[in-house]
Amino acid sequence: MHQPLDSPLDQIIAGGFAPVRWQLWPRDTFRVVDWNINRGLRLTRVIEFLQSCRADLILLQEVDSNARRTHHLDVAREIAQALKMNYVFAREFQELTQGSRLSPAYHGQATLSAWPLSNPRILRFQKQSNFWRPHWFVPEISPFQERIGGRLALVVEAKVADKTIVTYNLHLESKGDDELRCSQLDESFSDARHYDANRPILLAGDLNIDASQGPAAGAITRAHFLDAFANQHVTTRPAHSVLDHGRIIDWILTRGPARARRPQVHCSVAGSDHFPLSIDLDFA
Repeated sequence: MHQPLDSPLDQIIAGGFAPVRWQLWPRDTFRVVDWNINRGLRLTRVIEFLQSCRADLILLQEVDSNARRTHHLDVAREIAQALKMNYVFAREFQELTQGSRLSPAYHGQATLSAWPLSNPRILRFQKQSNFWRPHWFVPEISPFQERIGGRLALVVEAKVADKTIVTYNLHLESKGDDELRCSQLDESFSDARHYDANRPILLAGDLNIDASQGPAAGAITRAHFLDAFANQHVTTRPAHSVLDHGRIIDWILTRGPARARRPQVHCSVAGSDHFPLSIDLDFA
């Protein structure tokens, strides 16, 4: 469902808690974390893990804002303040069962950094699922997750030390088929083609697809992106039953003059229904 151009869903929220940083010598390696935090339901654990990472860049998906289930907190702001970082937040959906007309609730994507963030914009995908759209026959209660809005990529430029990195923070559709998800991924790749080949690009998020094979893998190759985990993939969403072996649906991709090192899926972290991913982004 497309919203009006002046919709609150088109607004980008930004804030800053990072002190001024001075880099007295060149740096070639930066720490990156990507994580679907499941609304921030376990916010204390999320913050504790992120504090331990000492990351330069953090990309988060499923971040709540003013939702009843997360005590009406602005989760992106809470995390940024605790970590003393700057942040940008884009509203993916208005959660109709989590707020009210006078006090709406949202969830979306947040990009954080201890370094300056600039030129934020929303790339809302043209093709969307109708699954979340409100229907007269669906009760307005939480289990049905009625929403308005649509999946998006939050695009932000991060000035990390003396390097400028374009970041794409993605959350592809969980409902629908892989063809829909691949079309949303392709939209992100098409947008990235506007940047010079020498501009480092980081694309990460919950893709809701195993992109190591099939059309998604082909699209990644054609777009000249590299899989940060290559042949080191492990489950990023844990098993929920004996018959469920977990899924590999969270990804970090890079393009341009930067390579990923030390990829890790932090399988012991229990702050969400996804595991966090981390890499070192190396410009050497």
